[in-house]
Amino acid sequence: MTALPPQPLSPLDGRYRSAVVGLGDYLSEAGLNRARVQVEVEWLIYLTGHRMFGSSPLTTDQIASLRALADDFGQPEIDRLAELEATTKHDVKAVEYLVRERLHALGLDHIAELTHFAATSEDINNLSYALTVSAAINRVWLPKFRAVIRELQAQARQYRDDAMLARTHGQPATPTTMGKELAVFVYRLDRVERQIGDTEFLGKFSGATGTFAAHLVADPDADWQQISQEFVTSLGLDWNPLTTQIESHDWQAELYNRVSHANRILHNLATDIWTYISLGYFRQVPEPGATGSSTMPHKVNPIRFENAEANLELSSALLDSLAATLVTSRLQRDLTDSTTQRNIGVALGHSLLALDNIQRGLGQIDLDRTLLASDLDANWEILGEAIQTVIRAEVSAGRSSIADPYALLKELTRGKRIGRSDLVEFVQRLDIGDAAKARLLELTPGTYTGVASKLVDRLDA
Repeated sequence: MTALPPQPLSPLDGRYRSAVVGLGDYLSEAGLNRARVQVEVEWLIYLTGHRMFGSSPLTTDQIASLRALADDFGQPEIDRLAELEATTKHDVKAVEYLVRERLHALGLDHIAELTHFAATSEDINNLSYALTVSAAINRVWLPKFRAVIRELQAQARQYRDDAMLARTHGQPATPTTMGKELAVFVYRLDRVERQIGDTEFLGKFSGATGTFAAHLVADPDADWQQISQEFVTSLGLDWNPLTTQIESHDWQAELYNRVSHANRILHNLATDIWTYISLGYFRQVPEPGATGSSTMPHKVNPIRFENAEANLELSSALLDSLAATLVTSRLQRDLTDSTTQRNIGVALGHSLLALDNIQRGLGQIDLDRTLLASDLDANWEILGEAIQTVIRAEVSAGRSSIADPYALLKELTRGKRIGRSDLVEFVQRLDIGDAAKARLLELTPGTYTGVASKLVDRLDA
């Protein structure tokens, strides 16, 4: 026994609820049931609107009243569905009975038999998931994702001219600028954002095995494929004409793979920012009243980026599983997707939480330009690349007879720390043209950044 009241098992519904609450409006059980009600109601409106099976179009007020069942879906409907499902032991059947009750209350019993007409549960479910996932992605996840991209883009422009020592393999390397490095992430994330934004949200409405068999028996003269397409697209979805009992979930696999890909780019960003903080390139701005360590009062830990890393890993693990398993259904239908799809919100929730942490973390760092400059000044040996490249150009142009420029610079610089005076003396003794020699003598680690600053302009291309 425990004295604790019922507690949320997932931290997304407990500690981190405020960061992910927007997804719950769509990807919770209640959000799914609201979408199911919406689909059932819209099918009724479609059938009566087309005067099928002796029905007549509903009035504007009747249509509004029916749609209000989904629009105003709240705690009373949640509670009633729980009561109904306790008897039906079937979630979609409970939704059908709820809609029938609403029809009775509205005096529309004469169309009650058109509720859930010729529909298998998966006709309702697949459209409901397409609606809820589409709304969750487009109204909640993508806006946060785009906000992170915008913040990165702003910092890329802000730091475009701030030269810093690159660290290929973790070792001092040809300098770049902080702005250009952040712009690389912006470019990568922009591509995935466009792919996610172009997602097809597919839906089917074709009966127990995707053959329209019951439909055709009920009305042999109706063009049921055309009716299905019209109905699915009227919901703002794309029509899938060839399915089994279930919509094949390929669009879901594609979407979750893309979000997982975005997660991994963000993970790369988080680990790089963490490393820049560790190197001192970025200073963290302390939050008033916050504690970095329970024993070391001086510490400001990069917890936003560490939290993001962990949540991105969890999200991708779930999304990868969803993408791998949802595309398989035994023969014409099995129920493995039923419980799997109930975890879509959890998978996207961990990603959304990570985005929130990254956005907050990016707003709490500041570039230490003094340290960047001092780091560059301590690593003049990185100009060895520039010097040997110029020598090779001079040899090719017939202005030098040096035999092996790379070996010459390797002997001077590999595994050594050399200063400006060492390089100046070395360059002055070189057998190269005067113009080339002058260019090398003017070069410093801080100016050896190529077109890094101009590359940031590619974000506007």
